[in-house]
Amino acid sequence: MTVQALAPEYRRIVELLQAEPGDGEGVSAKELAARLELELVPAKIEGVRSRAKRLVEREWLMASPSGRFMPRASLVPAAGS
Repeated sequence: MTVQALAPEYRRIVELLQAEPGDGEGVSAKELAARLELELVPAKIEGVRSRAKRLVEREWLMASPSGRFMPRASLVPAAGS
């Protein structure tokens, strides 16, 4: 299944993490909301966290024990691809 099968809100989260996987520690829900150019209020941040957790459950993303999100290794494009 490709990322295109996801709803637009979910696809943006996966694509953002694939494009900018960060420093290996993952990205917090607040950082994701900021990168998605959402207003940084609790309702928006929790909405992003909820979507990211669903993507973890469906194995599109991984979550660290501290609650930071990162792309699954199998979904990250290889360098130069």
